[in-house]
Amino acid sequence: MLVRKINYFRLLGTRLSSSHYVTTPIFYVNAAPHIGHLYSAVIADAHCRYQRLRYPDSNVRLCTGTDEHGTKIQQAAATHKVPVAQYCDEISERYRHVFGLAGIAHDDFIRTTEQRHKEAVAHFWQRLQARGHIYSAAYSGWYCVSDETFLTDSQLRLDESSGIRHSLESGHPVEWTEETNYMFRLSQFQDDVRHWVQQEARIRPAKFEKILLDTLSEQLPDVSVSRPSNRVHWAIPVPNDETQTVYVWLDALINYLSSLGYPNEQYLAHWPPAQQIIGKDILKFHGIYWPAFLIAAGLEPPRQLYVHSHWTVDGQKMSKSKHNVVDPLQAAQQYTMEGLRYFLLREGVAHSDGNFSHVKALRILNSELADTLGNLLSRACAKTLNPQQIYPSPHVEHLTALLQELDAAKRLQELLLQLAARCEEHYECNHFHLVADTTIATLHAANNFFECAKPWELKPGGKAPNAPRLQTIIAITMDALRLCAIVLQPMIPQLTSQLLNKLTVPSSQRSWQHLCLSSASSSSSSSSHSRQLDEQSNALLFQRIVEQQDKSTQQKQQQQQLPGKAKKQRKATVKANS
Repeated sequence: MLVRKINYFRLLGTRLSSSHYVTTPIFYVNAAPHIGHLYSAVIADAHCRYQRLRYPDSNVRLCTGTDEHGTKIQQAAATHKVPVAQYCDEISERYRHVFGLAGIAHDDFIRTTEQRHKEAVAHFWQRLQARGHIYSAAYSGWYCVSDETFLTDSQLRLDESSGIRHSLESGHPVEWTEETNYMFRLSQFQDDVRHWVQQEARIRPAKFEKILLDTLSEQLPDVSVSRPSNRVHWAIPVPNDETQTVYVWLDALINYLSSLGYPNEQYLAHWPPAQQIIGKDILKFHGIYWPAFLIAAGLEPPRQLYVHSHWTVDGQKMSKSKHNVVDPLQAAQQYTMEGLRYFLLREGVAHSDGNFSHVKALRILNSELADTLGNLLSRACAKTLNPQQIYPSPHVEHLTALLQELDAAKRLQELLLQLAARCEEHYECNHFHLVADTTIATLHAANNFFECAKPWELKPGGKAPNAPRLQTIIAITMDALRLCAIVLQPMIPQLTSQLLNKLTVPSSQRSWQHLCLSSASSSSSSSSHSRQLDEQSNALLFQRIVEQQDKSTQQKQQQQQLPGKAKKQRKATVKANS
């Protein structure tokens, strides 16, 4: 039976291989978005942007959205003293706003309160029921309202002083619950789920595969998939039984289907998901419950779960009680949203918790975006060196001479020739930090080449005026900037677009295949022509971030350097303005 299912799934996957469907978790609207939520969305967006860049014929689709049912939502709305529907509308809109500012190019933003989703949940429930996988039973157990899940004794710890039990994983308190629920026969699908988990590259990073297999080494109990309506009214009613509502996790997981139009057959054009990106706190629901639900319904589980870890702040866990939750909108005021996006992808690694540090963010963004990338563009576009404001074509004889004379030129050529293959390998694994490492190392080499080539000596009035050699140096530098910008498009789409616009690189020449065309390749572009830079685009790519206290110090130093008369004028101006 299982072998027949797997063969069917393999054939179906082959038939629909041109589709690449990617999902984020849908985000629970019990609170406003923080950087952990944005991190999930940015990973998914960068992954999809790379897929479109590398495989232009692939049908890439990205879905995100908000999860809006359950006890926590009822409680949050009551705390804010607003109707539940209004509360959901407001918080969901915040997610839309943040994702819009961050450039998350989603194809669908789904809400579990939408009618299309409710219809999909009803159909999926009836399918499970018709196949005999749902039954009614009295149920008792420890329930965690904060996590919206039942827990076993082995998943709890007892606070001896208060007598209250808490979840070992989240630390949230639990309460004993006794009620009549509908149950899902999870125990019948344990072997199927284990087989699914053990497939090559199914769960990434690999450490999370081990966590799932450890859980699956013990007998799985059947799970509750409904709650009494009088306890959880803000939920989707169970079909043909208004005394029960659908368990929030079963409801939420089905969003990945309802976004595609399930149960209409159009969903088959994208199913199954190529990659589902989740945080490690929801691994059990996506790595055990979700594949079991799908197999029980006769559907293929996802091809891969990509699991990322959490963010701490200055080494401490983010929490409301510590008042250290990082709001993306506030952070973007200081770092810009593009800078925040880069930092999260640059600093985050999926297998371990990342640490959000203001000092580290400042250092990375100033060093890499402002100095290494931005300053190189400014220098190559400087009117003192490039008065014609062109992206010049290299002169073959000078290109050959530079490669023979300068080790820095050879090193840059070597890195540029390796750039596409190395970054492709990293992107395929969602190792964005390694993409950044590789491109920044290449840009360091480009800056070093620029210094060693001494183009300022070649300009008119310099020590050794030589226009063709100067143009070749600028051409090599701009080639390096162009190639690195193409590679970094999935990570920082707005900044790279600005850079490529400045270099007047046509939209049709920004794809992955154009990484093989440069002065670093053996097919050097002697046939290419110089082109004018775009005067409307700013060469100042990323403004250095200066601390407020540093600004005050700079102002004091400037004032001290003013001659006496200018000081008096400055004081008079300040007095007049006050």
